[in-house]
Amino acid sequence: MLHLDLSNVTPFLPTGWRTGEEKGLEKAHDHVLNGTGAGSDFLGWVRLPADYDKEEFARIQKAAQKIRSDSKALVVIGIGGSYLGARAVIETLTSNNFNLTRGEGTAIYFAGNGLSADGLNEVIDLVKDVDFSVNVISKSGTTTEPAIAFRIFKALLEEKYGKDGARERIYATTDAKRGALKGLADKEGYQEFVVPDNVGGRYSVLTAVGLLPIAAAGLDIEALMAGAREEMELLSKPGMDNPAWQYAAARHALYESGKRVEILAGYEPAFRFFAEWWKQLYGESEGKDGKGLFPASVEFTADLHSMGQFIQQGERLMFETVVRFDTAHTQLTIPDDPENVDGLNFLSGKSMAFVAERALQGVTLAHVDGGVPNILLTVPARDARSLGALIYFFEFACGVSGYLLGVNPFDQPGVEAYKNNMYALLGKPGYEKQKAELEKRLES
Repeated sequence: MLHLDLSNVTPFLPTGWRTGEEKGLEKAHDHVLNGTGAGSDFLGWVRLPADYDKEEFARIQKAAQKIRSDSKALVVIGIGGSYLGARAVIETLTSNNFNLTRGEGTAIYFAGNGLSADGLNEVIDLVKDVDFSVNVISKSGTTTEPAIAFRIFKALLEEKYGKDGARERIYATTDAKRGALKGLADKEGYQEFVVPDNVGGRYSVLTAVGLLPIAAAGLDIEALMAGAREEMELLSKPGMDNPAWQYAAARHALYESGKRVEILAGYEPAFRFFAEWWKQLYGESEGKDGKGLFPASVEFTADLHSMGQFIQQGERLMFETVVRFDTAHTQLTIPDDPENVDGLNFLSGKSMAFVAERALQGVTLAHVDGGVPNILLTVPARDARSLGALIYFFEFACGVSGYLLGVNPFDQPGVEAYKNNMYALLGKPGYEKQKAELEKRLES
């Protein structure tokens, strides 16, 4: 079970701050569970850990087994929620060097999440001489970055295996009924998985969007769903003893007191992409209507030697949410040095886990003394069950937080602005007037 510690937040807030948040939390909780608020069409994730499509889940496991048997690599093509969740889970449960440490397993490469020729060419070079498959993830099939990448890798597969052979190595995760990718998948006979209509991209990691790549990496998706299901049952109960209420209340109270940045801090390098997933979840859900905490992340202790100075003594506009894993995958003991050149023999015989825990405690005390509130979230282990619980905790708390803030947590109207400008400047049909206006601005 996850454990939330707010003891290093309460000194920064007025007495009775929890009580002041309770009425808003009750309303927000009802919005999330019963669909009584804005964006209720996108609440399919709420009951997903219990109500997921069991037949499709079995097909996901079967497809993953096939990929692992016939492919040395899987290229996962998607952007935003179509790749961050899968990468977050794969790396957190294994290593940020997963493709180097997997042994004889299938390597997982991510493409279509940017517009770098160098980045795409690097993935091409990594897979062109081995057997590989592609999982293209897009609800529409027309989003620029993944659509370009899919064109390239589809052609590469067809050149390598022929159209019939390529067909057996392309897995399309897309809309159930409509869209360019759905039409192509039906026409070509690709195996298809569904992006549910009622689950937004940033909440989709526990659907086929995340589960197929995660299973292809050899990870236990049944345990992942079980952990999420246990957390779902816990968080469905209203009241101030609900940890999602506590987290949402603390965030909102700190925001109301003038904090503008939330830093997610982890002490495991493998946690980096979980933080990237978390940033999209909270940034896209809350950052609208001129409101919202700016989500940032740091990797400790490395970033204490870069961002540490600002966090300790810079403008007091942030607070930290620290994710701590209670147990490590491996143990390492610090050896004795007879000459004690580095002066660290006082640590001889101590474990790295002991040193890391003392570092976390010391950092927390220093930052709190420096005026930075700290939320501590302890996760039992870096295993699939615990990570499923952590994913669901942040998703549920995000929905509650968004409603508490007074925004729709499930839309993202601002994302279209850059897309429209890009389409116009690239010369997409129908954008001629906007293209002329933008080019005039660029010339001035």
